[in-house]
Amino acid sequence: MPIYEFYCRSCNTLYSFLSRSIQPDKRPPCPKCGRKQLEKQVSLFAATGRAKEESADGSADLPIDEHKMETAMDALAREAENVSEEDPRQAAGLMRKFSQMTGMELGAGMQEALHRLESGEEPDAIEAELGDRLEHEDPFVMPEKKGRARGAVRPPPRRDNTLYEM
Repeated sequence: MPIYEFYCRSCNTLYSFLSRSIQPDKRPPCPKCGRKQLEKQVSLFAATGRAKEESADGSADLPIDEHKMETAMDALAREAENVSEEDPRQAAGLMRKFSQMTGMELGAGMQEALHRLESGEEPDAIEAELGDRLEHEDPFVMPEKKGRARGAVRPPPRRDNTLYEM
């Protein structure tokens, strides 16, 4: 019996549905608001290669390209072995490369921290000034989608832990 995950944009929530049979095209209504067009999500363990899931309007709507993410992580892990702990600029450079390779944008606080590291400021001074801000802010944000106002970052979806029947 497969479990399918669906995302409701209206509620900004991920829901899990148990199906008594394989029903790849069925889309249940949102258990909370009743929205009819939930977006099917790909489970990370089941995704292979460069497969993309399409949203109800036919556009690819996965938040990240998993293949791109894996490739970036492998390349950066090899490069990180040569980073000197004595040079925070190298660590900042790795973070920027990660952002470029994955397509994920840096959050405003992370951008400021990296800029200051690259300018030669001491990491402890940056932490003292930006620590609280960085702690409460996502270091990465998803690239803007058409129609979304610049700077309007949607919070990560909430996960409803109830298992609903499809």
